[in-house]
Amino acid sequence: MKHQTLAELHGVAEVEASFPGMTRRQRLEHWAMLLERNPERCLAAFPGTEYMTLDVRDKTQSLGSALSIAFADPTLPTEGLKNDTYGEAKRFFELTDWQLHAIVCHCHVGGTMKAGWAAVQVRSAINKEGKLFSKLREAIAHWPVFRILTHARE
Repeated sequence: MKHQTLAELHGVAEVEASFPGMTRRQRLEHWAMLLERNPERCLAAFPGTEYMTLDVRDKTQSLGSALSIAFADPTLPTEGLKNDTYGEAKRFFELTDWQLHAIVCHCHVGGTMKAGWAAVQVRSAINKEGKLFSKLREAIAHWPVFRILTHARE
């Protein structure tokens, strides 16, 4: 087999170089870094995510939120972030509802939050993957009786 450079290969074939995507940890660290660039920036919080039905929560957006910061960055959409909705952030960053709730919900901070505070919450989620309590809380959130009680509040 003869070694050829990428430029030489382009002369005889269409070559598309692909690199492995960012890991979950790298995506979350990148998001935290984006928020830390301007830690005093006021961001919009999401109102009452824990009270929304799953389909409404997944489609929820908040202009000027921590999720908007992630989507505005050119790197994360290249990695697969499709929009700045709650559901897409949950999928892309591989977060549980409780983890994302801790990052974006207004019940912790009021209507707005500092970007630095959101960055701390994102960094906290990096180290919480696989924790027993988080898994248990997530499992309980999907029990039918819990869902009925949640719907009764709406």
